[in-house]
Amino acid sequence: MFIPRKILEERLRTMLTEDIGEGDVTTSLIVPPETVAEAEVISKEAGTVAGVEEAEILSESLRLTTKTIVKDGDKVKPGQILLKIEGNARTILVVERTLLNIISRMSGIATATASMVERIRKAGAHTRIACTRKTAPGLLYFDKKAVLLGGGDPHRLHLDDMVLIKDNHIAIAGNVEKAVKKAKERASFSKKIEVEVTSAEDILPAVYAGADVIMLDNFSPKHVEKAVALLKDKKLREHVLLEVSGGINERNLLEFASKGVDIISIGMITNSAKALDISLEISNVAKKRN
Repeated sequence: MFIPRKILEERLRTMLTEDIGEGDVTTSLIVPPETVAEAEVISKEAGTVAGVEEAEILSESLRLTTKTIVKDGDKVKPGQILLKIEGNARTILVVERTLLNIISRMSGIATATASMVERIRKAGAHTRIACTRKTAPGLLYFDKKAVLLGGGDPHRLHLDDMVLIKDNHIAIAGNVEKAVKKAKERASFSKKIEVEVTSAEDILPAVYAGADVIMLDNFSPKHVEKAVALLKDKKLREHVLLEVSGGINERNLLEFASKGVDIISIGMITNSAKALDISLEISNVAKKRN
């Protein structure tokens, strides 16, 4: 994922502005304006790091000097330095929490994703791990980028990426077949059509109507296995991608992957992944820059 540096910088500074309010009262009372400091951003636990690029861009936009020690996507150990920052001490303290929030959240998402991807690979499966649109408002770009850095698939970034027919669309259209056919007739050739099915009886009508991807929503592993067998029996398995979603976590991940599905989408990767414990520590202080 890429957006121009200036646009990314603007988004990051908006986050910082929200945190600052009308100014850092504590820092202004305690830290002299001319103080220069050096700081280290340190991982306090093992994981897959993400958000280092964002931390660097935000810091440098505030005229701080940075030195990155690791790259986004790297595996890190407890106590490992991720980034070094030098410059005005007041500025370092003002940016500290925003910077740590970004790295902690993105690294937590990347770590959770990488863990699942690694389990799939070790099991010999070729299923993709994907996230969903269950991201924090305003953080879609950062959450989805973190998934990519963890080796996962971002799925849709926005509503205009592809056609994804869900239960409420079907309820309004009348049934799965009508919904898919209507989308097929009107959609651009550039848009894939995915449809969410909640029962096995809707699978074949969806495929015959022209769906490119079938999402088996809240299917048990046993019912997923039957769905795969049904498509194979009708010589249709190679005509569609199969995605499973709903109630999937690290404990039952391999059970679903073993059924031969193409994609497993998991909302918890972005909506409830544990943030990685990251800290910023002042390592050196000087009165004035020479």
